[in-house]
Amino acid sequence: MTQARGSTRRRAAVLPTAGKAVLPVLLVAVVVFADLFEEGMIWLPLLVAGPALAATTNRPRGVLLVGFLALAFGFFLGARADVPDGELAAVLAALLAVTLASDLASYLRGRRERVLAAVRSVAEAAQHALLRPVPETVGPFRVAVRYSAAAAEARIGGDLYALIPTPYGIRMIVGDVRGKGLPAVGTAALVLGVFREAAHDEPDLVAVVDRIERSLERNLASDDFVTAVVAGYPSPGRLELVNCGHAPPLLVRAAGDVVPVEPADPAPPLGLRALSGQAPGLQTLPFTDGDQLLLYTDGVTEARDRHRAFYPLAEGLARHVCDEPDRTLTALHDELLAHVGGKLHDDAALLLLRKPVSVRSAAGEPAVSGSRPRSAAGSPLPSERRSPEVEDVTVLPLQDQV
Repeated sequence: MTQARGSTRRRAAVLPTAGKAVLPVLLVAVVVFADLFEEGMIWLPLLVAGPALAATTNRPRGVLLVGFLALAFGFFLGARADVPDGELAAVLAALLAVTLASDLASYLRGRRERVLAAVRSVAEAAQHALLRPVPETVGPFRVAVRYSAAAAEARIGGDLYALIPTPYGIRMIVGDVRGKGLPAVGTAALVLGVFREAAHDEPDLVAVVDRIERSLERNLASDDFVTAVVAGYPSPGRLELVNCGHAPPLLVRAAGDVVPVEPADPAPPLGLRALSGQAPGLQTLPFTDGDQLLLYTDGVTEARDRHRAFYPLAEGLARHVCDEPDRTLTALHDELLAHVGGKLHDDAALLLLRKPVSVRSAAGEPAVSGSRPRSAAGSPLPSERRSPEVEDVTVLPLQDQV
């Protein structure tokens, strides 16, 4: 089945390419048939359109074939219509010159395409090294990630994310580097490298943020900074957040309510603490079975449609949220692209974390993490109950969860 799908995709890719290669020949044929019904020099100069079009669709050899085909038909039609030798020679010379120029253009286009393919290959390798793939399951969580770079040719930008298991629980970061291009990529690499080391070494989440801050103070210019949210899950039912000037995460409760987690003590972005002297605070909130947390960058919320309206992320999340994070982010990402007309103008990253519902069978078997069991009608089964690990967690209003 996989081989069949692969061969179908290959055929689908070959057919459009073959069609484009035939277009210059069809154009020459149209000019020839038009000249057959209108003898003289009326249509012959249009034969140069054949090799000119071939330069955009064919390889150099194909351009030469189209050009020589046009030359042969031009000579035949000119001789058939008794075109004066001087006029026919001028037309054929122009056709030959256009053919040679088009052949050179085709060669240069092919070389640029090969260079671009090499750049994309290097960018993909750099992206896999910098933004490592996140598995669908990390510790007790189901996870999904979507990342889109505004520079599609580079496939990498200044947004960053990471989620890793540590001795102190699952820890994650989503951030946005000021600026674009290679300097932003270098800063993102610096932040992720320090985060991965500190997340394993520091028992306190604020200490992880402090390590990143000190590294950026030594390496960033005075006007550069990084907004970020660093989160951790140190114990069952308890989520920790440190927000450094970043957009507030969206918390989705098991009941389906979407609530922005505004920072209780707003802190400046990473790299600017020395200017304000304000240290970030640790925010704690309950995170139990069925809850989800969406971390994102401003490339999502600041995406505009043709009417200059921002994308309503919270509303979109409420529409598309389900028990499968990958399905949720796929729907969100597709809706985001539709909102902006198919092309993002800024890097955009989405990371969705879900704590599956733990269910014990009636026979007292060990808990199994997974999606909430439902009846054929889609309603939760009566036997569903929460894992004991979260029964003692007190649910506080968000404004009191600090």
